[in-house]
Parts: sequence; C-alpha cells; structure tokens
Amino acid sequence: MLQEAINFIYRNARKFRRKHPLTIAFRLKAHSKILAKHLNNGEKIRYVFAAQKGPSSYDIVSTYVVAITDRRIMIARKRLLFGYFFLAITPEMFNDIKVKMGLIWAKIEIDTVKEFIVLSNIQSSAASEIETAVTQYVLREKKKCKEKKDN
Repeated sequence: MLQEAINFIYRNARKFRRKHPLTIAFRLKAHSKILAKHLNNGEKIRYVFAAQKGPSSYDIVSTYVVAITDRRIMIARKRLLFGYFFLAITPEMFNDIKVKMGLIWAKIEIDTVKEFIVLSNIQSSAASEIETAVTQYVLREKKKCKEKKDN
C-alpha cells in the first residue's frame, strides 16, 4: 500500500513537472516517499505539485512536494543526508492564499494561523492551476465544517 502511494504521488509530481518544465524541482521521488509515509488511511490525494519553499527566487535547493488531499494540504521534503521536513495544513488553520506572478516564475503564499508559507520558483502557467486546487479544497472542507457545526 505504501509503495502504491509513493508511486501515485511521484507520478503526479512528474506529470506536473512535465506540464510546467520551468518549475524548479529536484529529488521528487525522495520527497514523495515522505508524503506517502504521512498519508492517513482512507485519505485521497486530489492534486500534487512541486515547488521551492522560501521567498527567495535564488534558493533553488529546497524543493518540496505538495499534496492536496481530501483532508489537508501536505508539504514534505527529504533532507539530503538524514531526516525530513513535513508540514500539514488543515482547513481550520488556513487563512488565505496569494499568487504573485512574474515573467517566468510565480510565488504562492499560503497564510495559516501559525505561519506564512511561500512556495516559489513555480512556472507562471501553473499558478492559477495551483490556486484553483487550493481554493477548491479549502471551500469544500470549510463547507463541511460549517455543516457539522450547524447540525
């Protein structure tokens, strides 16, 4: 099951990379393994993309793979020698998303309750696709939360 999840995430990250070749991304398989490790039972992946995490366009060595599931946004990076970084954003933590478009690259800024996340060096043509995926996820999940509160 874990290997299937790794393959699914990796295939989708590569598909994103092929569709948007100017996006700077490295070691997608290693990062995909971290995401798969943290995937919960029954959690379904809806969208996968790769980006650099950080505000600087010059920092090209901090690739993360991002997966939007039916429950949360997951961001993961395998460190070069040992260990990894993993971040999960649940619907109640999400505040806002901002897209900053440049000539070649775009930045996606995700504002959460606890921190401000900047995903950079994304090919400009991918920005609206990513924004749509994140917005659809947040709207769907916040609607579910509101319905539960009302009942």
